[in-house]
Amino acid sequence: MHEKIVILDFGSQTTQLIGRRIRELNMYCEILPYNRFPHEDAPCIKGVILSGSSHSVYEDEAFQINMEQIRGRYPLLGICYGAQLLVHRAGGTVKATPLREYGRAQLASLDSTSPLMKSLSPGTQVWMSHGDSITALPPGFRIIAATHDVKVAAYAVQGENTYGVQFHPEVFHTSQGMQLIDNFLNLCGCKKNWTPASFIETTLGELQRKLKNDRVILALSGGVDSSVTALLLHKAIGKNLTCIFVNHGLLRKNEFEDVLKDYEHLGLNVRGVQAQDLFYKALAGVSDPEEKRKIIGKGFIDVFEEEAKKIAPVRWLAQGTIYPDVIESLSLTGSVIKSHHNVGGLPQQMHLRLVEPLRLLFKDEVRRVGQELGMTPRLIRRHPFPGPGLGIRILGEITPEKVRILQEADHIYLSLMREWGLYDTIWQAGAILLPVHSVGVMGDLRTYENTIALRAVTSSDAMTADWAQLPYDFLAKVSNEIINKVKGVNRVVYDISSKPPATIEWE
Repeated sequence: MHEKIVILDFGSQTTQLIGRRIRELNMYCEILPYNRFPHEDAPCIKGVILSGSSHSVYEDEAFQINMEQIRGRYPLLGICYGAQLLVHRAGGTVKATPLREYGRAQLASLDSTSPLMKSLSPGTQVWMSHGDSITALPPGFRIIAATHDVKVAAYAVQGENTYGVQFHPEVFHTSQGMQLIDNFLNLCGCKKNWTPASFIETTLGELQRKLKNDRVILALSGGVDSSVTALLLHKAIGKNLTCIFVNHGLLRKNEFEDVLKDYEHLGLNVRGVQAQDLFYKALAGVSDPEEKRKIIGKGFIDVFEEEAKKIAPVRWLAQGTIYPDVIESLSLTGSVIKSHHNVGGLPQQMHLRLVEPLRLLFKDEVRRVGQELGMTPRLIRRHPFPGPGLGIRILGEITPEKVRILQEADHIYLSLMREWGLYDTIWQAGAILLPVHSVGVMGDLRTYENTIALRAVTSSDAMTADWAQLPYDFLAKVSNEIINKVKGVNRVVYDISSKPPATIEWE
């Protein structure tokens, strides 16, 4: 089992960023709900981080933990709410005050002798986001950093490896945040040797022990997640893996044929299944996005179950689930953002067990593992594409005609993006068919046709994303091509929403 840092999530929007930063420093970590500390993994836990929260520590509904089971037993870092919780539980004072800080601030003073503050510069920029302040520290707590407005920006507990910071070292705007996190890993005694090569070695061993000589079928999509999953399983169990690629009628234009061709050189055993009619029938008349996702997910399972009978005996279904899928399907404090068709286990009637070797990896980590496995750059750099496909990019009811319109528009958009050398600069791009008709004029005739929205974002892990500032002349070219060549479209718009507050997909 890996050495790890445990991050206890109290509901902060930036909890996942803490995990990302630790992984970037080659240390394995896991994000867990605040009330699910893995005591059974104690020998592997090198340190614990308490995240921020939208609550105040003194509120009745504030998230609480048994601090005695953690503090003093592991190196401990509280961030924002986590720092205030440590103070509050030790008898200090936290309250709402006029001295609130939101956004950029500078550390007016810091104690460079503290291991947590090592190599940080006085005046360094930090990112604050808090309405409460620590106004009195408990005995044994000492200040190690302050801003002009907040006296306790960071503290240390004497005689313990316990620290708290009021600011957020995980966000980009804290200029030396990575240094602070690295300092914490060093005082935890972390080896920081968790690399793609070590992940592959460990995962192959775990897969071989778990699967033994069992047969496995894999939900192959052509994307990097399922591709890397396929290669890992192929290396672990060879011919006992059968990959199933389902055409649910919601793929991009020509994608079914192109994906099957892409996998010829990998030596994988891939079966293509044409199942468009099954999915179109099940989705007829359905507009609710969550219901569409669940119908598509059930359709996948039905197809896999049918295919499994042909390859009997099959005992396992493999999927390319990654960490953002898990986090978004069920937030670690219980609030669902959106369900993913490949998350949450399998129906009881399905006689297959689930294997998800990438479940704890972020997307960029998956790509690095793929590179280590020798995948072609074209497959590694392929934009993410949702399992439900165009089904969640057609807002409202799905029909074959709507699929045709969106496939054509999306094909023009991505083809021009490659032609203009923009594709590899973008994290994810795609077209969305809106349930909006608008008036237009084409050939001196009045039209009342569909609207296409273009989406393109930049990101490193899909947990946060910014809209891509594509060149105006490129967008003009795409708009003209779509309106002129795709029958049924007379208007094109560009989405300039970031995540958060929006998500990358529209549904």
